[in-house]
Amino acid sequence: MASKTNKPPKVKPINNFLMLIILSVFQLATGYIGASCGEAFESKAFLALLCLVVTEWVYFIFFYAAFHRRNFELELIAFFLSGVGLVTIGSVHPDAAFKQYFTVLAGIIGYIILVFLLGHVDLCMKLRPFVAGAAILLLIVNLAIAGTTNGARNWIELFGITFQPSEFVKVAFIFVGAATLEKIQTSKNIIAFIVFSVICVGSLILMRDFGTALIFFITFLIIAFMTSGDIKTIILAIASAVMGGAIVLKYKAYVLRRFSVYRHVWDDPFGWGMQQTRVLVGIASGGLFGVGIGNGYVRTYYAPVSDSIFGVICEEWGLIFGVILVLSFVAIAISALLNSIASRSAFYSIAAIAGAGLLLFQCGLNVFGITDILPLTGVTIPFISLGGTSMMSCWAILAFIKAADVRTYNYLGSAKKNKKEGAR
Repeated sequence: MASKTNKPPKVKPINNFLMLIILSVFQLATGYIGASCGEAFESKAFLALLCLVVTEWVYFIFFYAAFHRRNFELELIAFFLSGVGLVTIGSVHPDAAFKQYFTVLAGIIGYIILVFLLGHVDLCMKLRPFVAGAAILLLIVNLAIAGTTNGARNWIELFGITFQPSEFVKVAFIFVGAATLEKIQTSKNIIAFIVFSVICVGSLILMRDFGTALIFFITFLIIAFMTSGDIKTIILAIASAVMGGAIVLKYKAYVLRRFSVYRHVWDDPFGWGMQQTRVLVGIASGGLFGVGIGNGYVRTYYAPVSDSIFGVICEEWGLIFGVILVLSFVAIAISALLNSIASRSAFYSIAAIAGAGLLLFQCGLNVFGITDILPLTGVTIPFISLGGTSMMSCWAILAFIKAADVRTYNYLGSAKKNKKEGAR
């Protein structure tokens, strides 16, 4: 008798359109509840959410039909997170709903452009010095004209539009780091990236934006250890330690104030510990399944759609849903790791891991800071919190992870193959 061979089971691909249908139903249902939670139905909040759903379908249909893409897992996660943020923001501040939608739309457009750009590695290498120069120029302008908000000089207002240059520099930092260290064998590249990193982190120190400086510092570490484990990596690690020491020294008084409250928020619940204690009480009162959208109390306290939005969501949507949000960022990180293994070059691997690490670490800083597990730094949750430049930078960072997926550029390979066959 012939022996039977054990063949590995075939894994069926995700039905992206089925997932999109489920996501759309979820978004419309929660959007309707959020718009109805006040004294009157807030049509602006619901219409903004409806526009997002339409945008999602247009995106899926266009890239499915025109570019034959089948890998929409990352977009599904980003749309899910953006939708949750839009529903929450619309339920708290209905007038801000369309503003948030347009920032999501701008982020999606930037994401599409950057994904196409990243498909051409040679062009990215040529753009590296220009991107680095533009990032440094942005930081210089920030230092020169930015006003002070909550103790940090990280916001610029031009022609009535307020934006945060450091959010765009996040994207440039990953781009320049990945493009520079793709060929780390040259000492010139190492020194260039160290200098660029010192300028970025040093500028954030001068702005007194500790949270963002810490995010840049961790991203630097990720990029450094994505390289080979030789003496050059050790040099990068030493440089990162020096930058970390500089941050601590510069922010000595600030850090001491934060740590004096850290793990002691209940000692001063009406002062320095007010924000965390209110969030903790809200999360406890919400339980596993929440009190319902619009029925919470955290939304009535400080920064309900920015720093404290995780508390609003946990109280009203439930702790289980809050955990799902955090796991969404873990899923993005796992996707980046898997994509980087089979990516076309080291540029994609470094950029994908650095981008996913940045998003996951920023999420952790917010969630653990607002719940007093870590000192509160005042950073927002990617894709969810209110903020235009933050939303655009999050989608741009997601493009690095998308670019590492070999399925993203299958149409480029097909086009080249058809061109060669036509020439014959």
